[in-house]
Amino acid sequence: MFDTNEFLTRIKGVQTRMAAQGLSALLLTQEADIRYLTGYLTRFWESPTRPWFLVLPASGLPIAVIPSIGAELMSRSVVEDIRTWSAPDYSDDGISLLRDTLREVAGKGRIGTPHGIESHLRMPLGDWIRLIKDVEIGSDMQVMRAARMVKTPLEVEAIREACQIAGRAFARVPEKARAGTPLSSVFRSFQMLCLEEGADWVPYLSGGKGSDGYDDVISPASDDPLQAGEIVMLDTGVIRNGYFSDFDRNYSVGAPSDAAARAYDKLMEATRAGEALLKPGSTAADIFHAMDTVCTGGAGGQSAGRLGHGLGLQLTEGLSFIADDHTVLEAGMVITLEPGVSVSGGTGLMVHEDDYVITDTGCERLSPAPADQMLRLDT
Repeated sequence: MFDTNEFLTRIKGVQTRMAAQGLSALLLTQEADIRYLTGYLTRFWESPTRPWFLVLPASGLPIAVIPSIGAELMSRSVVEDIRTWSAPDYSDDGISLLRDTLREVAGKGRIGTPHGIESHLRMPLGDWIRLIKDVEIGSDMQVMRAARMVKTPLEVEAIREACQIAGRAFARVPEKARAGTPLSSVFRSFQMLCLEEGADWVPYLSGGKGSDGYDDVISPASDDPLQAGEIVMLDTGVIRNGYFSDFDRNYSVGAPSDAAARAYDKLMEATRAGEALLKPGSTAADIFHAMDTVCTGGAGGQSAGRLGHGLGLQLTEGLSFIADDHTVLEAGMVITLEPGVSVSGGTGLMVHEDDYVITDTGCERLSPAPADQMLRLDT
């Protein structure tokens, strides 16, 4: 996917951050963190049985401590030191091997592992308890979060390609959806369109439909047929070369109601308000307040919470556009803007989402430009 120099640059960047925090080693167990430093891309993570460990020393290359089934694929990465065991092993599923590796690498130095939001231990809790009885492991002081939030040029291009793929699929939705088409059929057809247009896979698709908006934005599809006058929203995250797109599009079945058309206009206005502040030095809270002023008159957001987030190896990562997130934007960050509004006179809501990269002077849209007026499906 990327050449060795890309990963060597990432490794060096993380190690520089480690040095600033006084860390002698990092222990990484999550797919995105391991993939960030190695490029180790496999769907085998869908199996929860086997744990995977990566140890990053203060200098030099990472050390993989992994089940033997993954050794061949890992050997094609930047990693040279691959330590394996036959997994699953109910008595010792790599824990003694990991313990010995951490002791060897860190000595009496500090070992960190991600502790903040979006972190989790992808290993049995019982094994974690066993490990920390022998090895002291603390927080990585947000080293991985900070490193991954600022993308390299190759990461930005990978996300751009994923966005272009999703954009081509969205443009073809009218081929597959019209009044009478079950929403479940629209979902299946849209995923096929994404694959036809070049997606490696489509791990995320949600949406909704209804008169004057929809009830929620995370539901799976029902078999209810589309009806004239309804609004249909599809929100997808497609994968290309390990990186996500994440944006949505709204469609009206025939002409939208006046209330839905006004809501769409407000979504575009809120998006433009957020775009105006997408530049280095702005904070996530600044962007939130700019969009929220349009969406709710400054009421402080809606029940969905944030109005956008970071994007990259994961569908959502890094910062959130909420009032309490004061992360300062930097060039290279990739984010989504996702304002939501209630539809006047109805019980529904509408949301809109687009993807951007922060540049030295402002921002660049990575997803295709949305239509000034809602896209239409045939009745």
